[in-house]
Amino acid sequence: MKRTPKGIFFVVVLLIACFSYTAFFGVTAAYGDRQDVVIRGAADIRFGIDIRGGVDATFGPADDSIDATDEQVEAIKTIIERRLVDKNITDYECYADTANDQVIVRFPWQTGESDFDANKAIEELGETAQLNFYYGSETKTAYDAEGNAIQVPAGELVTSGDGADAVAGWTQDEKTGQSSPVVFLTLKGDAVQKFADATLKQYNNNQAPISIWLDNEMISAPNVQAHITDGEAVISGGTITDYASAQDLANTINAGALPFNIKATSTSSLSPTLGEKALEAMVVAGLVALLLVTVYVIFWYRLPGAVAMIALVGQIAATLAIISGYFPNADSFTLTLPGIAGILLSIGIGVDANVITSERVREELRRGKTIDGAIRAGSKNSLGAIFDGNITVLIVSIVLMGVFGPPSSIWSKIMSVVLAMFPASTTGMVYSFGFTLFIGVLLNFIFGVALSRLMLRSVSRFKCLRNPWLYGGERHVG
Repeated sequence: MKRTPKGIFFVVVLLIACFSYTAFFGVTAAYGDRQDVVIRGAADIRFGIDIRGGVDATFGPADDSIDATDEQVEAIKTIIERRLVDKNITDYECYADTANDQVIVRFPWQTGESDFDANKAIEELGETAQLNFYYGSETKTAYDAEGNAIQVPAGELVTSGDGADAVAGWTQDEKTGQSSPVVFLTLKGDAVQKFADATLKQYNNNQAPISIWLDNEMISAPNVQAHITDGEAVISGGTITDYASAQDLANTINAGALPFNIKATSTSSLSPTLGEKALEAMVVAGLVALLLVTVYVIFWYRLPGAVAMIALVGQIAATLAIISGYFPNADSFTLTLPGIAGILLSIGIGVDANVITSERVREELRRGKTIDGAIRAGSKNSLGAIFDGNITVLIVSIVLMGVFGPPSSIWSKIMSVVLAMFPASTTGMVYSFGFTLFIGVLLNFIFGVALSRLMLRSVSRFKCLRNPWLYGGERHVG
């Protein structure tokens, strides 16, 4: 077998050191008095509500006897998401549980929050949405109850959207045969005649628009291209660029046309002080455990132990990099306390992989093999046990992400046949544990298995490190 060059060890160590530094501390660029983040570090990690503090609530129909449709549950979800964004709360989790007619939402406290009133925050999210249609798309400035300037419709009210129904779909151009995404809108009751009068007026007015408003926000302003007399309209163009945007607009319209009120069926909150203390305690416990493991591994396994700890540093750095959004075009991941537990467990698995290899190398040395032969045989004989152990953990982590993750995740879709027999059980904290455990085990194959063995074969080429005692064998004298 071709020997590994001595310089490989220093190349790998240098790469791990540089990567670890940037993953922990990030990279910023200064432009005058401004500091722009070039590469995100550990300080840029988004923490979940169990660390930052926040609110956990479940919403559903106010009347328990109502059997909401899947579309109506999705509409409730859209209402809550829009109101969270309107309050500049973008770091949230929101899932539609259509099996139980409920929406699960978790969001952290706003920056600068002082009273931490969970009931007030939830009450604002659960207010009934108002859908209205207005002449034209012009706006004018007005002031809300708190004196804040807001934009309101400048035209007259056409009708409200009570009972309206919107569905995303496709239409085909008769001339070109090309299909385009649209929203099919159906009005009911008195709104049909009012809408007919308005479309006739706007159509004769150079096809002027009728704007659609939800919670004092204009969500669409399509031009009237025909006199609509039956309440059946088709919305196209504008913000509708693909089917996903058409579906989003349909959900938004349905959100303001719900035939029932919504309420919070369960709530809980966490103080940011408690979360920060828990984070500090877990970080300290992790550092102490890492220090003790380092001392033990290096003392007992000597040189292979030292190499293993170098690889472990790279594994930890890579885990943090994936969570923080270090890599381009990769979103950051919300880290929770169970997620940190997943990281610590994956670190333990990484150490275990190197312990198995080091023990096999020691056994081969005591059987009389050379250092090179012992490293080669020990690496080969330990691979099966390491692979089997890591694969079982990977399977468990995939199941956790599939069962407790959002329905839109790839793992939930893969397990959809099995999960269809059970009610939805989205739990972000458990999903976080499964995610960090999953990436930690994958990274263990790269750092704890591949790179650690590469470094060990390289460093064993140095004459001063050719003593079997450094690899767990008997001390070589002379």
